Amino acid sequence: MKQRIAEEEAELSAGGKVELTPEEQAAEQERIVKRISAELSLPLTKVKSAVGLLDEGNTIPFIARYRKEMTGELDENELRSIEEKLQYMRNLETRKREVIRLIDEQGKLTDDLRQSIIVSVKLQEVEDIYRPYRQKRKTRASVAKERGLEPLAQWLLSQPRQGEPLREAERYLDAEKGVNSAEEALQGAMDIIAEQIADDAKIRAWVRRFTFDNGVLRTEVKDASLESVYEMYYDYHEPVKRLPPHRTLAINRAEREDVLRVSLEVPVERVHDYIDRQIVRGGTTQVIRDVLVKTVEDAYKRLIAPSIEREVRGELTDKSEEHAIQIFSANLRNLLLQPPVRGHVVLGVDPAFRTGCKLAVVDETSKLMEVAVVYPTAPNNKVAEAEKLIGGLMDKYKVELIVIGNGTASRETEQFIASMIGKRKAAGQDKGRDIKYIIVNEAGASVYSASKLAAEEFPALDVAERSAVSIARRLQDPLAELVKIEPKAIGVGQYQHDVSQKRLDESLGGVVESAVNHVGVDVNTASPSLLAYVAGINATTAKNIVKYRDENGIFNERKSLKSVPRLGAKTYEQCIGFIRVLESPNPLDRTPIHPESYDVVDKLCKELGLKLEQLGSEPFKAALIAVQPEETAPKLGVGVPTLRDILDSLLRPGRDPREELPQPIFHTDVLDIEDLKPGMELNGTVRNVIDFGAFVDIGIKNDGLVHISQLSNKFVKHPMDVVSVGDNVTVWVLNVDLKKGRVGLTMRKPD
Repeated sequence: MKQRIAEEEAELSAGGKVELTPEEQAAEQERIVKRISAELSLPLTKVKSAVGLLDEGNTIPFIARYRKEMTGELDENELRSIEEKLQYMRNLETRKREVIRLIDEQGKLTDDLRQSIIVSVKLQEVEDIYRPYRQKRKTRASVAKERGLEPLAQWLLSQPRQGEPLREAERYLDAEKGVNSAEEALQGAMDIIAEQIADDAKIRAWVRRFTFDNGVLRTEVKDASLESVYEMYYDYHEPVKRLPPHRTLAINRAEREDVLRVSLEVPVERVHDYIDRQIVRGGTTQVIRDVLVKTVEDAYKRLIAPSIEREVRGELTDKSEEHAIQIFSANLRNLLLQPPVRGHVVLGVDPAFRTGCKLAVVDETSKLMEVAVVYPTAPNNKVAEAEKLIGGLMDKYKVELIVIGNGTASRETEQFIASMIGKRKAAGQDKGRDIKYIIVNEAGASVYSASKLAAEEFPALDVAERSAVSIARRLQDPLAELVKIEPKAIGVGQYQHDVSQKRLDESLGGVVESAVNHVGVDVNTASPSLLAYVAGINATTAKNIVKYRDENGIFNERKSLKSVPRLGAKTYEQCIGFIRVLESPNPLDRTPIHPESYDVVDKLCKELGLKLEQLGSEPFKAALIAVQPEETAPKLGVGVPTLRDILDSLLRPGRDPREELPQPIFHTDVLDIEDLKPGMELNGTVRNVIDFGAFVDIGIKNDGLVHISQLSNKFVKHPMDVVSVGDNVTVWVLNVDLKKGRVGLTMRKPD
């Protein structure tokens, strides 16, 4: 469908877009708002306000945080759903107008046809109606029409009570037009009727729905001797309506890789019966009835079935992709909001065999102190030399935490690091320091280290050294480091490479934007990558902010950002509440409170007899806790939701919402898969959540899988209802497959 629309873009632009009067625009807006309200089950007034704010150029984080009174406290997810529906419905209305214009230009537009298009609520419905009027490439039906056989087709469709098709067809013999026999003429007429049946919007809608409800997707392997990850689909079938998203995407991939042959089976007789009832009337002769029934069978097999199969599989894919993107988005948000591990000097290790392990020491502020390389793994096995060099770095910079990437040679590197920590502890070399290590997911580190951004940040380092820095910083502030990487490269998705990359980028970009604005950004330390995700700020403005900071020194207050080139009033309004200026003499500049509400804070302090300088003190907190928002808000001339947010920000000034989450699990000794026994209890961290379970890091090379059936003693509809990326969980070993390196886990405590 999308392809067909794209093919007509030239035609649409040539004819010119249909312009609406202000009155028509207002009426269309009203219709769209009502439909969004109904489809999302949201109050009309809330949707109307949200649409108005979006049309004014406000960002979703800004609306969700600072316009709660206007939207009735719609959250970001609801606002994004409204935005998506709004875009779809406006595109739908535009398409309706263009289709009406195109049919009208053919002189075939009737009042009933116009009304059918106007009342359509889905793009598919509009395309079904437009299908008979679309300019087609050469078809069997178009050839038959050129040969003058359309009247014969109409005669057949009129289903006369007497007459013989072949004798009637003899009237259309014309050697010059290529009609040399009655059989050829009759076949041409049947081809015309078949195309009319295939283009009938009502029939197509019924067949599409019937196929979804009763179709069975069947797969079979092309080469039975082939071994692959798709073995469960070598001879497989499942009803279309029950096919889960992850299986749809897996089958699609296997088909693209030429492993499987995929077909859609439908109860054909029931389809024929339905179409027959729409076409064949009672009272006609048996011979004409036979011709029409044969035509129906041809129309379905040759024209309808292949087209509907593509549409059904396309819709299955669209829904599966949307689901996969939702899973990836939820995992990404949880990963980005992992708690920062601050106040420690960290040694980052990017493991490798032949080329050695790259090292990077970063201080408490994430500043790079030194890089190095050691070769403790095969084929070099320079263990003593590596211990000496790393020990020297640990002593020189007072390293407390070691972060190892989970890529190639990570297991061997972990064994080396754990052994070295044990030796140093036994020798008393780390008095006053409790050295621990942790394995982190290094997905995307290589993407970042080879990027232009990394080259600008660390021009003197090679790619692997930059990767070691990224690995170390991921522990100190996951959000600040991960925003430098293309979201889809971070590796917490499910079939992310099999979905629409444009839609994936849009969704993940929204997730990163949401996470960044949820936490807030220190404008005096933030990178351009981080600033670019602040509401209202684009990549160019972010670079301008950093450039201004470099040339003029740190920002001393929020108002200073107004001096940044190309940061206009609208951008300032959208972004400033999410910007923190920790060096500002005004304590409110360090909070999520928007400058537009500073006067409300002044009034509140006067009302309570407080001074802003007392912010953070116990008397100040006690006074705030006693405030009743419903009673106080009218006195201050502010809405209750905004006052609640102000009180919360004043009660916990400078709070990082991530710090309330549990810290990651650190290790001092290595665990091998050979050490695991069924029933063993372990603590682990959830690394990825997918449709059929969750992968948990338990300290071995490969994460263990907790199948959805093992997540709880109760029924679990989806793993995300129980666990999230970053959760620390207690698990028990179910089974161990040493050959494949797989571990089955359970979160159901054994009896």
